[in-house]
Amino acid sequence: MALLFSRWLFLVAGLSGLGLLVPLYFMEDFLGRNDPPAIAHPEYFYGFVGVAAAWQVMFLVIAYDPLRFRPAIVPAILEKFSYGFAVLVLFDQGRLSSAIVGSGVMDLAFGLLFLVAFVSLGGSGSLD
Repeated sequence: MALLFSRWLFLVAGLSGLGLLVPLYFMEDFLGRNDPPAIAHPEYFYGFVGVAAAWQVMFLVIAYDPLRFRPAIVPAILEKFSYGFAVLVLFDQGRLSSAIVGSGVMDLAFGLLFLVAFVSLGGSGSLD
């Protein structure tokens, strides 16, 4: 049961993440017009999108064999929590639009589910 849950979880996370991130490669101008100011440092924007998209591919790798790639779930949890908590803090400080909060909450939810998968896949508590 844990193996099936983990496979589906990481498959859904990877595919949905790619579906949300890949279009951003073509939206720099749109985002600047509809949610000003324009992106001042495109290297940060494209760097973020590229690294985040690479993680979505890693989620698909984990989905292929969650037991084999169980150690990779630890940084996957950190990836989800780092964005999710950053979004909540920035929103609390009034530095972020409420439209972005949903993506942060979604990442926190995936992070919690990744933690559940990690724990359910291993009985010894070790990373190997």
